[in-house]
Amino acid sequence: MKRKEKVTAYDRVKLARDAKRPHIFDFIKALCSDFEELHGDRLVNDDQGLIGGFATIDGVKALVLGHHKGATVEENMAANFGMANPDGYRKAMRLAKLAEKFHLPVVTFVDTPGAYPGDTAEARGQAEAIAKSLEFFAALKTPVVVVVTGEGGSGGALAIAVGDRILMLENAVYSVISPEGCAGILWRDGAKAPEAAAALKITADDLKKLGVIDAIIPERNLMAGLKKAILAALKELSVLPVEELLAQRYAKFTAMGRFG
Repeated sequence: MKRKEKVTAYDRVKLARDAKRPHIFDFIKALCSDFEELHGDRLVNDDQGLIGGFATIDGVKALVLGHHKGATVEENMAANFGMANPDGYRKAMRLAKLAEKFHLPVVTFVDTPGAYPGDTAEARGQAEAIAKSLEFFAALKTPVVVVVTGEGGSGGALAIAVGDRILMLENAVYSVISPEGCAGILWRDGAKAPEAAAALKITADDLKKLGVIDAIIPERNLMAGLKKAILAALKELSVLPVEELLAQRYAKFTAMGRFG
């Protein structure tokens, strides 16, 4: 019997980037019985790289936010392949504030190579928008469930990934930098990306062991399993008083990186 080859960290990276993986609207269609998209940050424009709106997941009303890579070339270009501008993160905060006002939970879907690095984004305050989003979600007075579905790249991902429960698909990746970027910095050789991917510990298995994520979602029967995991997390979080919810969220993130 032929021995099954081990799936490497870089294999997971390639799977996470596969254009055929489900995108945000695929998840909305499969998990939600309705969805009303809301637009704009009320400052500049309506960024297509990050979308959001109110939806119902098996009877539970929630705000759904997520990176939008697009399913066609035209959508890819309009959405910068899921790389949001500052306007996208400000839109996310505006909508999450509405969820807090109406006592509704937030569910975010993370799938981005990173925030958009263009000069227009930098001119409109990309770094400030990401930093503000981190601070904002850390203090948001409503439950937040995060799902890393594909690429979870750098601050562009983390900006909507500060939550109470972090779920991750088994073939997703989540990292401070891409393997290619890491290889370029450490070895000045992008061909060493597979070695960098292994060293970065970016797979769901590695991140679960490190305590960065809470659960791994198998991709067989994906939508049914994911819906069940989201609803279980929301049910668990819904009974917590706001003060305890925020205290646990703070403790969760401040504990990351502590070893020994």
